[in-house]
Amino acid sequence: MFESQAVAHASSMHEQQWRGLLARMAVGDRTALAEFYDASSANVFGLAMKILGDRPTAEEVTVDVYTQVWRRASAYDAKRGTPGGWLMTLAKTRAIDRFRSRSLERGRHVPLDQMAELPEEAATPEQYSVGRERQRAVQEAMASLSAEQRQTITLAYYWGLSHRDIADRLTLPLGTVKTRMRMGMIKLREVLAPHGEGLRS
Repeated sequence: MFESQAVAHASSMHEQQWRGLLARMAVGDRTALAEFYDASSANVFGLAMKILGDRPTAEEVTVDVYTQVWRRASAYDAKRGTPGGWLMTLAKTRAIDRFRSRSLERGRHVPLDQMAELPEEAATPEQYSVGRERQRAVQEAMASLSAEQRQTITLAYYWGLSHRDIADRLTLPLGTVKTRMRMGMIKLREVLAPHGEGLRS
């Protein structure tokens, strides 16, 4: 018990120091950026590696993240979360964007249920358990769809393509793509409803 309290106290002090660094960055202090990088870059790089699985790309993403931190330090709002949570959200978003871009360039098909397994930042054991249940629910729901419906939904939700982009990529009529998307989403809602995982179209 005392050990967990000590860890929590250390974490709180840690985040307080990071808030101070962000405040200094917000007024143009570059040494604060260097300190922040030294203290947190291992976590950012680790998350990028989990998502991307490629060291050079993960290193590039890590640099991009801290460039973004420098530019957006003044936008950090302590009321919306800790500095660590904010940083890891930036890292995850940037890494997933790079993952999608690289997948499109290589023409890879990435299953939606695989993307659903991307790690969440700073998850507690309870959050991790809920996340795993959510992943299983998505996997089961996706398995109930036809291959064509899964492909369309994956391209829309995880590659960020519009209906028109999907139609062009798959060389299909736009109406066919819209029908597959609509029918697939209806099926997903039916299957996921008991899990409280309804999707928005």
